[in-house]
Amino acid sequence: MSRPAELAESLLESGISAIKIWPFDPHAAEFRGQHISAEGMRTALRPFEEIRKAVGDRMEIMLEMHSLWSLPAAKRIAIEVAAFNPTWFEDPIRMNNAQALAEFASTTNVWTCASETLGTRFAYKDYLDRDATHVVMADLCWTGGLTEGRKIAAMADTYHRPVAPHDCIGPVGFAAAIQMSFSQPNTLIQESVRAFYRGWYLELVTELPKIENGYVYPTEAPGLGLELQKSFFERPDLSIRESRL
Repeated sequence: MSRPAELAESLLESGISAIKIWPFDPHAAEFRGQHISAEGMRTALRPFEEIRKAVGDRMEIMLEMHSLWSLPAAKRIAIEVAAFNPTWFEDPIRMNNAQALAEFASTTNVWTCASETLGTRFAYKDYLDRDATHVVMADLCWTGGLTEGRKIAAMADTYHRPVAPHDCIGPVGFAAAIQMSFSQPNTLIQESVRAFYRGWYLELVTELPKIENGYVYPTEAPGLGLELQKSFFERPDLSIRESRL
């Protein structure tokens, strides 16, 4: 948000050639996502300008929109951002109307990505049937684990759509998403947060998959390849919730 060009250059040095940004988020509250001012538009476009000026097309840019916008406002944003050749628009509107997202997707040549907020494969099928998403993003912690995640990925494959597993929840979900990424032929990219897997993720688990030069490598350990740190269970901020079927 503050030094996008510097971050893009740093990521490229690490072998990472794609970045997800959300510079429109701060402007959504001004008009409750129903409108964006000319000043807000200029400000939000600045990171795209700075990244392209610094590294050109060597960096893919994905726009995360966090379901904050009305359909007309999202369309307007898409028109302006398309000039910077983004890879996809992610969750431009609230994920409660597949037909509305299909309308958005039909008005731009940029891919539409949806959605980390959807649940089971049945929700994704509705969006796929309506051509509402080009890239299927799923978070295994929200969709029902590896079993449901693989069903979603396999279904996306029958529609000739790639999948991009989501990460932002924690190291166990990240490790599970990586395992699914390796298992599916239509995996496009695995989301990751460098500051997380180099930072607080390491405080919670015994180890993480190797990430080097923009690639993640499969672990040789059984299962997900990691366990929770013993000290994790002694944390004063720990709370435990169980879900039972």
